[in-house]
Amino acid sequence: MHRDYREFEKRDVVIAVLGPEDAEAFRSYWSSNSLPFIGLPDEKHSVLKLYGQQVNIFKLGRMPAQMIVDKEGLLRYVHYGHSMQDIPRNDELLPIIDRMAQRAGS
Repeated sequence: MHRDYREFEKRDVVIAVLGPEDAEAFRSYWSSNSLPFIGLPDEKHSVLKLYGQQVNIFKLGRMPAQMIVDKEGLLRYVHYGHSMQDIPRNDELLPIIDRMAQRAGS
């Protein structure tokens, strides 16, 4: 998402990343990597649990989860990854966002 951030921005998409680290570790990672989107620590995993993100201790922790929420706050797309390599590519997500925008405009 960092690489194609401008494409998301053009579509009026706000990217928010929730991570299981504590606030200080999260802040340090965010600033050292100059990430342009919102990063929120969820050390107690309370938000991540609400959305059903899985933990697999054999795969070293939280599995990735990508979600698209529309402007009305409705969850429109969910992908729960089975490994850290199982993350949708931006070129898969952008058309989904485009279709959502078309439906909202009709």
